[in-house]
Amino acid sequence: QVQLEESGGGLVQAGGSLRLSCAASGRTVGRNPMAWFRQVPGKEREFLAGISWGGGSTDVADSVKARFIIDRDNTKNTLCLQMNSLKPEDTAIYYCAARVRMSSSQIYYNRGEYDYWGQGTQVTVSS
Repeated sequence: QVQLEESGGGLVQAGGSLRLSCAASGRTVGRNPMAWFRQVPGKEREFLAGISWGGGSTDVADSVKARFIIDRDNTKNTLCLQMNSLKPEDTAIYYCAARVRMSSSQIYYNRGEYDYWGQGTQVTVSS
């Protein structure tokens, strides 16, 4: 079992920055594929950024590529998402996810490809 807990969300003005963290417990996932998604009520959960097995590759969705950065501290079993130049349309609940089933060295982009999810953290960007 893996427990994931997101933190770092909150209210920020447009143009501001936030750094989200996802702390994993229960087992080490420091080398596992992990990702950040977000969801707005009534819409599908959207892939934002992912990291591959071993951390050799990362990818960020085109919609946020110039503003969001994903990184991982393996020693702390923590995944982070640095979000810069935030816009009101970034308002959503942000989730981290981890994959523990057999994996290749690819990035996984679909929510069904992840095995564990955090409860989410709310990010609200005011105009």
